Amino acid sequence: MRWGVHHANHYYGHSHVLARYCGLDDTDPPRLHGYLQHGWNIGDGLAPDHEYVPGIPSFLWSERTRRRAWSLGRRQLYVVGAPFAYLLAMEPLPPAAPREGTIYYPFHGWEGQHVVGDHDGLIAEIRRTEPGPVTVCLYWQEYRTPRLRQRYQQAGFRVICHGYRGGWWHNLDPGFLHRQLAEQRRHARVASNRLCSAVLYGILAGCEPAVYGDPMRLAGERSAFGGQRRIEREWAALHGTRVDPEVARAVAVDELGADRLLPPAELRRLLRWPMPVGVAA
Repeated sequence: MRWGVHHANHYYGHSHVLARYCGLDDTDPPRLHGYLQHGWNIGDGLAPDHEYVPGIPSFLWSERTRRRAWSLGRRQLYVVGAPFAYLLAMEPLPPAAPREGTIYYPFHGWEGQHVVGDHDGLIAEIRRTEPGPVTVCLYWQEYRTPRLRQRYQQAGFRVICHGYRGGWWHNLDPGFLHRQLAEQRRHARVASNRLCSAVLYGILAGCEPAVYGDPMRLAGERSAFGGQRRIEREWAALHGTRVDPEVARAVAVDELGADRLLPPAELRRLLRWPMPVGVAA
């Protein structure tokens, strides 16, 4: 194993997807020389609870994120696009593939904070809104909470989990994004009670999006960079039970940098990754 610089680079199998795109061994990605954005956010692209060494490059998903990071004093910033967009580039959507129902992602906590909110109220709103079968995708933390998982199951929803994101170089799950893409491309709609990476991914994967329901909150949540109010204000076009698909597509492409993907050779050079075996320099 050659993991580095930061363990978050390997969340959700991101480094594995990029290694495959670059023609390298995706079971043992090379050391990634910098910090890779691992989720959509409204700040500088990097997790606020992580410490970062000045002078180390940051590989961000979008130009908008790069400009925000620059305004906050960060330097050595590179726009590379989201790993999910690279996965879609390698596994394009089949034409006219059958789709049915909605995949809904309730806002989730993480290892350090749990969600506080009215799940019963959210369940009722989903049932009122969605005409077809509903799949509820829970984060591993909520999925492993039997009473919560069973509440969604008892409502008649199919309940799944895409997997564990990994942490500190343990329990890494290279198949996470692959399972997420497979689930999204079988559904007609993607929805959540907060705008998040999963909704943007679903838009890129061809789903009609929606953002509605009690946004809930994290225990002890602090509103960084304007918080939920800013999200609802700045990305208002993506909120509601029915969203203009063309507007949504444009936003998702912009936020995920899907129009900024680098050729394999350029991405390898930027990440300081080697040439694939048998390929001339």
